[in-house]
Order: sequence, then C-alpha cells, then structure tokens
Amino acid sequence: MLDAVVVGAGPNGLTAAVELARRGHTVEVFEARERPGGGARTEELTLPGFRHDPCSAAHPLGAGSPAFNAMPLERYGLRWLHAALPMAHPFPDGTAAVLARSPGETAMSLGPGDAGTYRRLVTPFVSRWETIAADFLRTPWLGLPRDPAGWVRFGTLALQPAALLARRFDGEKARGLLAGLAAHAIAPLSGPGTGGLALMFALAAHAVGWPVARGGSQAISDALVAYLRELGGEVHTHYEVRRLDELPPARAYVFDTSPTALARIAGLGNAYRDFRYGPAVFKLDYALDGPVPWTAGAARRAGTVHVGATYGEVDAALHAAVAGRDPDVPFLITTQPSLIDPTRAPAGKHTFWAYAHVPSGWRGDATEAVERQLERFAPGFRDLVLARAVAGPPELAARNANYVGGDIGCGAFAGMQTVLRPKLARVPYATAHPAIFLCSSATPPGPGVHGMSGHHAARAVWRRLRAGDRRR
Repeated sequence: MLDAVVVGAGPNGLTAAVELARRGHTVEVFEARERPGGGARTEELTLPGFRHDPCSAAHPLGAGSPAFNAMPLERYGLRWLHAALPMAHPFPDGTAAVLARSPGETAMSLGPGDAGTYRRLVTPFVSRWETIAADFLRTPWLGLPRDPAGWVRFGTLALQPAALLARRFDGEKARGLLAGLAAHAIAPLSGPGTGGLALMFALAAHAVGWPVARGGSQAISDALVAYLRELGGEVHTHYEVRRLDELPPARAYVFDTSPTALARIAGLGNAYRDFRYGPAVFKLDYALDGPVPWTAGAARRAGTVHVGATYGEVDAALHAAVAGRDPDVPFLITTQPSLIDPTRAPAGKHTFWAYAHVPSGWRGDATEAVERQLERFAPGFRDLVLARAVAGPPELAARNANYVGGDIGCGAFAGMQTVLRPKLARVPYATAHPAIFLCSSATPPGPGVHGMSGHHAARAVWRRLRAGDRRR
C-alpha cells in the first residue's frame, strides 16, 4: 500500500507529491494527459519551432513562492528570465504606466500627483516580501502568522476592493495600473479582496519580478517531476481516473482537481454543491513575424502588457464577463516571452499570448474584439501574424478539466469564497472522507502557479498519516 496517491499533475499536485516524498512517504501521481503540467505546460500550438504556454506564462508568484524556493528546482533545469520591465500598462496616446522592479520608477510613471501616494502604499511592505508571501499565501488553520503586526497592517489593505484603493489616486495612469493588476481576479473591481490581489502582484514585481521560465512554463513542471522521481516518487500519464477504485491502494488520496470532479470520482455526492465557478477567458496564442509594434515604448520592453487603458474600461470589461455579456472592448492580459527567451521562437520571430475575459462557458469568437483592441495600442499588429491558435472556454475546459466552463481560476473570486475556498471548514484541504484531500487552486491561497495549495494540503496529509502511525 502506498502512503499517498495524487490525482492530477498540475503544479499543486506535483508540489504536494514532492512535499510528501521529502518526508519519506511513498507517492505516485496519476495524470490524464500525455504530459504533466496542468496550468504550467508548453506546446507548439501554432507553427513548428514556436513554443507557447497554453495557460500561465509569467510567474510573479512562482518566483516568490515559499514552496518552490524551498526546493532545489534550479538543479533540474528551472531558470527564471526577467524582462527589462515586469509589466507595462499602455494608453492610447503612446504613454504608459509601468510596474518596474524599482518602486520609485513605478511611482514616477504615474505622474507627480500620484507618485507619492504609490510610494506610501507599497514602500512599507517591499522589504518584507518574504514574510508577507509566507503569511498571505497560506491558510488560517496553520496558526498565527509569522509577522502578526505586518499581517494586520497589510491585511487591512488586502481585504479592500480595488475600487476603494483606487480612490487614493487622482490620475488615470495610477488608477488604470491598479485596475489591471486587480483584474487578474476576473471579478468586478468592487469585489472584496481585489485590492489585496493588486498589491500582491505589485509587491511581487518589486521583490522578485514577473519572470518567465526559460523554455516555457513546462520547465516548472518538469523540474518538479524530476525532483519527485529523485525522491522515489512516480508519475503516470495517460491515466484518466473516473472512480476511486481505479487507483492503487493508499493511505491517502490527494486531488489536484476541481471540487466537483473530486466529489464525482470519490463518491462524495453533493459535498461541493454550493461551490461557484467564475467567468472564463478567451485565449489566443500567436506566432509573429516580429515583435509587437506597441505605440508605447515601455510596452516594447515589458514581459507582460495589460491592454485596457482606463479604470473604467477595465471595470466595464469585467462586469460584462460576470454578467454574461459578449466582450466588446475587452481588457487583455498579454505576455511576450520571446523578447527575453530566444528558445520560444525561430530567429527573428516571436510568440505572443493574450486572453480576454468572457462569460462562463461562452461559445462565441472574440478574435476580432481582441485584435481590434491590440491594433488600438499596437497599430500594424495583424500584419505580423503568421498563425494563431484560438481557445475559447470549451477548448480550455477540454485542455484542462480543472477549468470548468473556461474558469482558469478553478473557482469564482467573489463573496466569502474569496477567502473561504472551497467551503467553510477548519481544514480546507480535508473532505468528509478521512483519507481524501483536495489540493487544487480551489483551495487557499487560490489560483497561480506557486504550488502553495499543494504545499498546505501535503501538510494536512502528513499530519493525518502521522496520527495514523501513532495509533498503530
């Protein structure tokens, strides 16, 4: 009998497996697709030689992850590459707000009226990133935070909606930058906790950057798999699990799946009937004949570019996705990894990645709306397109079963579910069955390639295994 079986080889499932194997437990991972990775994979989606990330591409929370940083992943090939600017937020007039490694450079891009406000907002926390990351990429069941005073101070801001934080600023550049950061939640800017997400992304940029993995996001997953195998763990691919009895006997089963998939496979009935999934995304991967011709010079030097201009435009796009309306003027999150990683495309060519927010399960085609928005900030973009790979919510859900209805966050960032994922429970990773656990991004701290949900779930598992050993 194995100590643990993990279902799903995404970053959280692999992290959970590594954490258990590091403590001497026997672990095997079962993955339905042909390669491990989940939301951290790399494929030739368009033309030969063009390597695209089907989901996550830039990794501020990955580079700053306490779980990843405690592992020797660089020994297994993971190398972070940084652009000159982590992120740029261009405006139609050719200017841009930037999120730079330096808080001062970021502040100056916002204009003199808001520069001081930005410094006062982030400076107290920049030097405390490691503690903040450890305390906020965690779950309350672990006990008191490492820095209670800092946790309270940052938490007071983090619980606020982005709409409230935006009132501190006068100009469109600062308000637009904040809106774009908060929009990663795929929720209206009036939602609780959206301000905290924006601040976490800003602090991560100043502390660790928004890097890409050399060779693609698959490098993160490959490094985790290699480390796991060195520790004695095994990974099985092309193994779709439909029922629990299709798995080998184990003392614990850990699911890197959606809550509803876990309930179906493990026979837990309606255990997660109240869990809500959020809006979806419409994803485009491009093979380009040259770099994106942004009007704003800063955008040509940034690894990630947020396309949406003003606070009002960003908020309107988010409201449309939540309300079930077709995208008209979408807010876009884009990355251009080939600017800093020459392995992503043939010489002189580029890869480019963009997604817009759309309603859950939406079956329309947003290609025209997305490219119209790109042309607005990068005239001539369409002339560079060699090929494109289009994936709406149905295609995304087919690629990754955790993306229910095209929700890449595996759960709505709304209401109490913002902090109580997947439901109110003392240990959010445990289930009604004592041997079954959930470790996906449906659990705290939520979405992102950082492995922290898997890390915390593994702690819950090994406590259960240790208690069982004591009873024997």
